[in-house]
Amino acid sequence: MLTTFLTLMPEGGEWIVILIVALLVFGGKKIPELMHGIGKGIRGFKEGMNGTDEEPKKEEPKENEKLKP
Repeated sequence: MLTTFLTLMPEGGEWIVILIVALLVFGGKKIPELMHGIGKGIRGFKEGMNGTDEEPKKEEPKENEKLKP
C-alpha cells in the first residue's frame, strides 16, 4: 500500500507545474494569505489536540459566599 501511495506522489517537474497553475488560479497576492490561513488552522488543530488552547477556568465564589464571615 505504501509503495502505491509513493508512486502516485508528484515528482520534481510535476510540482513546478502544480505551483504555476496555483499561481495562475489564485494570483500572487492571494497565495500568502491562503498559506497564512492554513498555518493558523493547523496551529489551532494542534493546540486543540494538546489541549493548550484554554487553561482550566477556576470557579469564582458567588457574591453570597463572599459576604459570609
